Amino acid sequence: MNGKKVLFVSSELVPYLPENEVSHMSYEAPRMVNSNGGQIRIFMPRYGNINERRHQLHEVIRLSGMNLVINDMDMPLIIKVASIPRERIQVYFIDNEEYFKRKATFADKKGELFPDNDQRAIFFAKGVMETVKKLNWSPDIIHVHGWMASLLPLYLKKYYADEPLFADSKIVLSVYGKTFEGELDKDMIKRIAFDGIPEEEIASLESPSYNNLLKVAVDYSDAIILASEEIPEDLTTHISNQEKPVLEYVPIQEFEEAYANFYNTEVLK
Repeated sequence: MNGKKVLFVSSELVPYLPENEVSHMSYEAPRMVNSNGGQIRIFMPRYGNINERRHQLHEVIRLSGMNLVINDMDMPLIIKVASIPRERIQVYFIDNEEYFKRKATFADKKGELFPDNDQRAIFFAKGVMETVKKLNWSPDIIHVHGWMASLLPLYLKKYYADEPLFADSKIVLSVYGKTFEGELDKDMIKRIAFDGIPEEEIASLESPSYNNLLKVAVDYSDAIILASEEIPEDLTTHISNQEKPVLEYVPIQEFEEAYANFYNTEVLK
């Protein structure tokens, strides 16, 4: 990994959010690349339940200030940064008052998914890409973790298809076990189509369930990592029908060598 640039885009990350499969691996994978001589950037949403004072988040004025259009609405993009002290790893946070001020990640106190989660996912994907463009940082690999980040492969391959900064970037998607029940807003497919992405190319999002979101992410990724021991059969079948490199599940204790080898021999070949 020496000298390679890896962009990590994640729904969740420790120490900013509680530990689970996604947040833990979203920390461990960048740490591994960093310790092996790679260059990394990490992006995640700035949810309202992240303690800004404790984690010393601060706004980056030179990166903030643009508006992203979501379904014909101008939504201001705010970029904040913080560092994971013991690893000297910097994390970029995608923020917007309307989408991320609430004191929760994906659902309300009753466990009901937020009705605008689809818009938040679109905003997050576009916000990451626009910020990386401003940084003028061309990643060799973009590694996506968690469903809130799952639109990034689609947007990179369709909406940003002509962006030279990402022309040689390879997308790795980590697929985790099912993390929400039900579906996102039914108009999600129309909101994505507003950005010039044909509805027929994302037809499965007529029913925006967890499995269908991840299927679209799989379709537009270059390589897949099975990051959970138990993944819905519907998803594993879809993955097996793709002619793409797949890294089978490895326990956290053994992931470093497996991931580094996968990056070097399957993704960057």
